[in-house]
Amino acid sequence: MNVHAPLSTGPADSEGSVAAPRFSAATFAQTLDLRRLLNIFRRRLRLFAAVALVVFVAAILVTFTATPMYTATANVMLDTRQEQVTNVEAVLSGLPADSSTVDTEVEILKSRRLAERVVNALQLDKDPEFNAQLREPGPIAMVVGGVMSVATGFAPPEARNDAVAQQKAQERVVDSVLSHLSVRRAGLTYVINVNFESESPTKAATIANKFAELYLLEQLEAKFDATQQATEWLNTRLDDLRQQVLADEAAVQQYKIANNLLSAEGATLTEQEISSYNQSLAQARAQVAEDEARLATARRQLAAGSTGDDVGEALNSPVIQKLREQRVAVSSRVADLQGRYGERHPEMLTARRQLSDIDAQIQAEIQRIISNLEAQVQVSRQRAGAISGSLSNARGTLAGNNQAMVRLNELERTAEASRTLYESYLSRYKETSTQGGIEQSDARVVSNAAIPTGQSSPKVPLNLALGLILALGAGAGAVVLAEMFDAGLATAEDVEQRLEVSYLGAIPLLSSVAEGRAGAPIDYVVDKPLSSFAEAFRNLRASVIYSRLGESVNVVAVTSALPGEGKTTTSVCLARSAALQGHRVIVVDCDLRRRSVNRLMGKDPSAGLIEVLAGEASLDQVVATDPATGMRLLPLANASVTAKDVFGSPAMDRLLEELRRTYDLVVLDTAPVLPVADTRVLAPKADAVVFLARWRKTPQHAIEAAFRQLLGTGAHLGGVALTQVDMKQQSKYGYGDPGYYYAEYKKYYVS
Repeated sequence: MNVHAPLSTGPADSEGSVAAPRFSAATFAQTLDLRRLLNIFRRRLRLFAAVALVVFVAAILVTFTATPMYTATANVMLDTRQEQVTNVEAVLSGLPADSSTVDTEVEILKSRRLAERVVNALQLDKDPEFNAQLREPGPIAMVVGGVMSVATGFAPPEARNDAVAQQKAQERVVDSVLSHLSVRRAGLTYVINVNFESESPTKAATIANKFAELYLLEQLEAKFDATQQATEWLNTRLDDLRQQVLADEAAVQQYKIANNLLSAEGATLTEQEISSYNQSLAQARAQVAEDEARLATARRQLAAGSTGDDVGEALNSPVIQKLREQRVAVSSRVADLQGRYGERHPEMLTARRQLSDIDAQIQAEIQRIISNLEAQVQVSRQRAGAISGSLSNARGTLAGNNQAMVRLNELERTAEASRTLYESYLSRYKETSTQGGIEQSDARVVSNAAIPTGQSSPKVPLNLALGLILALGAGAGAVVLAEMFDAGLATAEDVEQRLEVSYLGAIPLLSSVAEGRAGAPIDYVVDKPLSSFAEAFRNLRASVIYSRLGESVNVVAVTSALPGEGKTTTSVCLARSAALQGHRVIVVDCDLRRRSVNRLMGKDPSAGLIEVLAGEASLDQVVATDPATGMRLLPLANASVTAKDVFGSPAMDRLLEELRRTYDLVVLDTAPVLPVADTRVLAPKADAVVFLARWRKTPQHAIEAAFRQLLGTGAHLGGVALTQVDMKQQSKYGYGDPGYYYAEYKKYYVS
C-alpha cells in the first residue's frame, strides 16, 4: 500500500539526520492560527455557552446561599527583650531572634494540641458550628445517615458512645476549628496574626483571643514544667551525690588510719616525727660537739702542765670557788704563821696540812670535773646515736607511708571531685529553686481581637469575578476536551496530517446543498448535473485519475472501514457522473453479503457476477444498462450464495482484464475492510483504492486499523474521501478547506 511519507520537521544535515526545526514568525503564526481557533469556538459555541452558564450559575448560587462569615484577628509578637530579675541562667532559655523561630511559632499556633485546649476551654464541642452531630441534618445527610445506620447494624450515631467514637467526634471538632483558623506572619517582623473565622462576630473574636491567651500560657507552662523537672531532678541527684561524698571521704579517713597516715596541721604524724627527730639530732650532735670540745680543751690544758685551775668548768665550779676561797684564807694564815712562828711551828704545820688538803680537794674536784666532761661526752654521743636510730626508723616508716600515699591521693582526688560536683549541683539547685514563679513568656499580645463589623466571606464581587473566570475556563476546557475526544475527520488537513494519505475530495450531504426536496442522491446526479453535488463526484474522479501520475487508472475499488459510510451511493454516483461525461463506465457489485447495488438500482437479476465467474453465464447476459446515463451494471444475483474465494480466482483476474479493455472506468463496490476479508483480496487487483470515511463520524482508529489490514497486500491507496459532509457546518470546521468557502462559490452551481 503506497502511503505518503510524513513531512520532515527540518532540513537534513550533512550526515543525513534531521536538523532541529527553525521556528520563524510565519511558523508561529501557522501554529497559532487565531482564525482556526475562532472557528473551533464557533463550532463549539453551544457547548461553551452551556458549560460556562452552568458554572457561573453555580458560582452565583454558592455565593448568595453561603453563610456569612466574620474574621477576627489577634496580634502576637515574639518579644526578644527579656526582663532580668535575677542574674541566674534560666532552665529553659528564651527564643532566638531569627526567622525560622518565628515560622516555628506560627506552626505551634496552628498545632492540634493548642486547638484541643481552645476547644476544651470554650466547650466548642457543644457548638453546632463546629460539631456536625449537633446540626439539623439536611436531606442528603439524612439519606447518608440512613445508609450508614444500615451498614453499622441499625445503630444510630448517638447510640454508639464508646471511647473510640467519642475520640473521633472530638477529633472532628478539632479539625473543624483548625479549618477556621489562619495564622500568618506579618511580613518579616516578629508579629504573628492569629485570624479566626466564624459565623458569629463575637465568637470569632473570643476564639482568636483564646488562641493567643493559651499560646502565651503554654509558653509559661513549658518553662515552669522545665524548671520544676530540673529542680526535682537536681534534688534527687543531690541526694545521690551527698551519699557519694560521704562515702568517698570515709574511704579516705579509713585508709589514713589503716596506713598510719594521720596528719595534723597539714603534715602526717610521721613527717612531723621526722622533723622533730631532725631537730633533736642536730641539737644532740651540737651538744656532743660542745662536750667533746670542752673535754678536749681541758685535756690539752692538763697536758700542757696546768694544774686544772684554768679549766673552764673548774672556773665555773662553785665547789672549786669555795675551795679556792678557803685556800686563800689558809694561805694567808700560813703566811701569817710563817712570819710569826716559823716553819716548824705546829700551827704552821697544821696550816700547811690544811693548805695541802685544800689543794688536794681542788685537784680531786678538777679530776671529777674532767671525768664529768668525759661522762657528758659519752652521754651526748649515746643520745645522738639514739636519736639517729629513731630518725632512721621514722624515715623507713615514711617510705612505706609514701607508697601508701599514692592510693591515698587517688582517694582524696575522688573525694574532691565528688565534693566539687556536689557543690556545683547544690549551687545550681539553689539557683533553679529561686526561679520558681518568675518565668516570663517569650511573646506578648500586641492587640486583642476586636469584634469584626463586616463579613469577611463570601465576598460577592470577588466571587462573581472568579465565578465568571472559572465559567469561561470551564467552557474553554469543555471545548478543548470535546476537540480532543472528537476522533472523526472533518477537513482535508485532518486527512493529510492525521492519516498521512492524500485527500481525494468531499462528498456533500445532499440535504445540505440541495434546495427543496432533493430525492435520492443517485437520481440527483442525473437530474442536476451542474449542481455542487454532481461536481463533487467529478472532482473525486479527477483526483482518482491523477492519484498515480504517469499511469492510467481504469479499475477503482471503493471501500471503507465500517458499514454505513456511503460506499454504494458513492460508487453509483461516481459511475453515473462519469457516464454523463461520455465515458464508458461499469459498476461491479463486489459486496457478496449486502448486494447494496441491487437495492439501490432496483434490480433483481437471476444471474450475476458469481455466475459469470463460475462460467454459468456470459458477461453480456448479466450486464445491465442504466437507461438514464448509459452506465453499465454487473450485479449480484440475489439467490447466489458461495463460500469460495471468487475474488482471488483466475476467473476474476480474467474478468477484470476484459472490463479494463472494454470500459474507461470500472468501479468496484466492495465490502468494508474491517468486518470482511474480501476487500483485502480484491484491492490489489484495482488500479487505485478509494477509501471513504464519513464526515466527523468514522473514528480515526478504525481507519488506521483498516489501513493496517490493507498494508502488505500490494494495493495502491489513492487516498481518502469524506462522505456526507454537511456543507453548512463545514464553514465552522474546515478553515483552509475548500468546503470552508462553500458559501462564496455555491452560486456558481445550478441547483
